Amino acid sequence: MGLISNGTTIFDAGAMSLGGSMVFIKKLTASSSATLSFVDGASGVVLDNTYKEYLFTFKNIHIETDAAEGPGFQADTGTNTNYNQQITSTFFHAAHRQDDVVTELGYDTGSDQANGTNFQRFAYNLDSSQASDNLCGTLRIFNPSSNTFVKHFTSTFQYTYDGDGNEQYSLQTFVSGYFNQTSPLTRFQFKMESGNIDAGDICLYGIN
Repeated sequence: MGLISNGTTIFDAGAMSLGGSMVFIKKLTASSSATLSFVDGASGVVLDNTYKEYLFTFKNIHIETDAAEGPGFQADTGTNTNYNQQITSTFFHAAHRQDDVVTELGYDTGSDQANGTNFQRFAYNLDSSQASDNLCGTLRIFNPSSNTFVKHFTSTFQYTYDGDGNEQYSLQTFVSGYFNQTSPLTRFQFKMESGNIDAGDICLYGIN
């Protein structure tokens, strides 16, 4: 049964329509996971020209190692599994400490890349000292199956930052950039720079 508002179908058979359609493809649930990978054509994953835009959502990502860097992501082409594509990116953050003493907006030169091949981090110093600490956010990939253009991405994440002593921060990051690769990207992998992803879901959607 669909949801219709003012003559417009919003939800119908699992698809969400907001001037287009957003179609659920795959959910991966972490359980002390070293990596989480989405591979075109494997286990129901679609990352081809079916959609021009793909959206990853991150829900309640809890990590095993306190104050770890990440999570981050990389991609690869064809059947390659090196996950070392060249990335040029930007990274800035907004922060607010829970006691209202520290507020800031800044650019993080240590978290961007200039045609680098590392996993692109979305966050750093994640707090996992409490069971309720977690990270949530979204990552958009534009036209990864193109044979002509480099592949752009944008992301926004919100998490509890492991701050000064017992003082936690609300920290939001804004990371964007492009894979300097004109061949189709067929797989994306997510992982921490140290330790595992203890729990949480990453979902993939296609957007028409």
